[in-house]
Amino acid sequence: MALLPAITFALVALAEWFWPRRRLQFGRGRRWLTGITLFASNRATIWLLAWFIAIPSVALWAQSQSFGLFNQITLPLWGEILATFLLFDFALWLQHLLTHKIPLLWRFHKVHHADPDMDVSTAIRFHPGEIAFSLLWKCGWVIALGASAPIILAFEAWLAANAAFNHGNLELPRWLDRPLRWLLVTPDMHLVHHSVLIDEQQHNYGFALTWWDRLFGSYQNESALGREKQTIGLAELQSAAPTRIV
Repeated sequence: MALLPAITFALVALAEWFWPRRRLQFGRGRRWLTGITLFASNRATIWLLAWFIAIPSVALWAQSQSFGLFNQITLPLWGEILATFLLFDFALWLQHLLTHKIPLLWRFHKVHHADPDMDVSTAIRFHPGEIAFSLLWKCGWVIALGASAPIILAFEAWLAANAAFNHGNLELPRWLDRPLRWLLVTPDMHLVHHSVLIDEQQHNYGFALTWWDRLFGSYQNESALGREKQTIGLAELQSAAPTRIV
């Protein structure tokens, strides 16, 4: 399952090289080094714990104890898959919203927003503290829903692939972007969320499906500054060089 996000990441990295949406202000050097270092540290610790130990173990425990929604009702396999993907996508939308509203969580999440440009490497730029919180959050939802481990791991792969796509510096024609964003978060839609303007950071929280932002009124079509003039990152870092941790 890990192949899907890895392949998507590689394809988006290649595509944004040939069809870039925006000219990067700082290039890839330090920015990619920071992202890859964070990704490697998270992958070597928390993400391995989540994918191979915590989430499968919690799912198996809930199943053995007949705990959670899906262990109380009978659904066909396709129904459980669809319900799991929808409910977990909402859970991740809500988690993302909370990381912007709760000061402690924002201190972790602002590492993601500190990137002064946005490309596929931004999709793997997360503080270990945020990954740890996400693990606990997901385990809570696994228990509440009684979701099966294989479906959850499939969802995680699908989510990571979507994150790689919508963080990509990709030039999508408007005739494709407009209908696509009725279902999935597109690069231009997520670009708004990475605006330097604080108000725009409070919009477009979705990582995969766009429905929750539309339903709860947090959808914004494009930046007030315009698609071509929008500035990326955090206001307090606008005069600084690209961040690095090594």
